[in-house]
Amino acid sequence: MKTNHTPVHFRSLSALREAMGLSAPLHPLITIVNYEDVNFDPKVFEHGTKSDFYKISFKIKFKGKVRYGQGYYDFEEGGLSFVAPGQVLMFEQEERTYSGMSLHIHPDFIRPYSLLKKIKNYGFFSYAASEALYLSEKEKKTIMDVFENIQSELNERIDHFSQDVIISQIELLLTYSNRFYNRQFITRKSVNNDLVSKMEDLLDEYFDKEKGIKGLPTVEYIASQLNLTPRYLSDMLRHHTGQSAQQHIHEKLIEKAKEYLSEEHLSVSETAYQLGFEHPQSFNKLFKNKTKQTPNQYRQSFQ
Repeated sequence: MKTNHTPVHFRSLSALREAMGLSAPLHPLITIVNYEDVNFDPKVFEHGTKSDFYKISFKIKFKGKVRYGQGYYDFEEGGLSFVAPGQVLMFEQEERTYSGMSLHIHPDFIRPYSLLKKIKNYGFFSYAASEALYLSEKEKKTIMDVFENIQSELNERIDHFSQDVIISQIELLLTYSNRFYNRQFITRKSVNNDLVSKMEDLLDEYFDKEKGIKGLPTVEYIASQLNLTPRYLSDMLRHHTGQSAQQHIHEKLIEKAKEYLSEEHLSVSETAYQLGFEHPQSFNKLFKNKTKQTPNQYRQSFQ
């Protein structure tokens, strides 16, 4: 008999709550799960879960590790994590202690509102669990208040204003999260500065050793080497340096290109291939865009 190793896919909030041993949701498109109330067999989820909903997890205490992609995150200190529809989440240890709650939002709930487009601009839905938002005690209280406001509205009789009120609370929650992530970039400055240095070393090593064999370095490659998601890496770099990860890669490319062009034994085409470009025309275009000179014009300046 073939074993099914696919993640459990939740397409409705009713199915999600039932799998967690909870009663039916008060609203078919939005629900809050209190972790202290859940009762499920961990073996059911041993190959992970994914859903059709946005999920915002607020964990105050969590014993155990969560695997998200190729990384692991110990949630014991607590904080916020964000999962977009279709992303796979895996739990690695059977013994866990939950404290906190999660908000599950079906895209249809926010479809009539501008939030449907705005929510895609919040980069932290593309972060990994290891890049979760750490919260101070004061921040935890702020987030808890928003969760309680949403739950209170769900507990009341649903009327024509309920959805508007809940949408406003979700927007407030996301705004606070955005603010707290920016604070986290500041408070973890030494850690992030170390990541910037590691990225520079990675790029130097890539160009010195690979010499075009693997093609151009990508944001995805650099992020994976640093155990980060591409979005988190770019957001962190933009906060600290004003440049995205792609801009950093281009800057290093131009720096190396100038180094090669100053050596007369390499033609412009050879320089392009050495850097990893498949077509010299692409290299010429990037170089001119960044330096306002063609590679040949730059080379002639040394003659």
